[in-house]
Amino acid sequence: MKFRIARHTTDLNRIMDFYGRILGLKVLGDFKDHHHYNGVFMGLPGESWHMEFTMSDKQPEHNPDDDDLLVFYAASLAEFAEIKKRFIINNVKHVKPQNPYWEKNGITFEDPDGYRIVISVIRGL
Repeated sequence: MKFRIARHTTDLNRIMDFYGRILGLKVLGDFKDHHHYNGVFMGLPGESWHMEFTMSDKQPEHNPDDDDLLVFYAASLAEFAEIKKRFIINNVKHVKPQNPYWEKNGITFEDPDGYRIVISVIRGL
């Protein structure tokens, strides 16, 4: 099974910068004016998942709360430290997670749309 999470945004460029340059995902594809939508697919090449971000004339109605999380697992402590460093260098402030598990086992940030992401380290899922 493959997995895609799709989300509408108001600023495709900011989302691409956040998930691409800062988090480290790659653009896997994009589309323009597909039924009045522009979009981008982002993920890691060769993985069975990716994220799709779209933009159109219709404004999204987002209501994320502190427990709406995307969790990304770094493969090592070194990769975790490198990702965390990119967030700090780019002045993306970490936020206190609602669930104390994520405070002990990762670091939480907010993306440009107000959704939270957690960076953690794989520990034998």
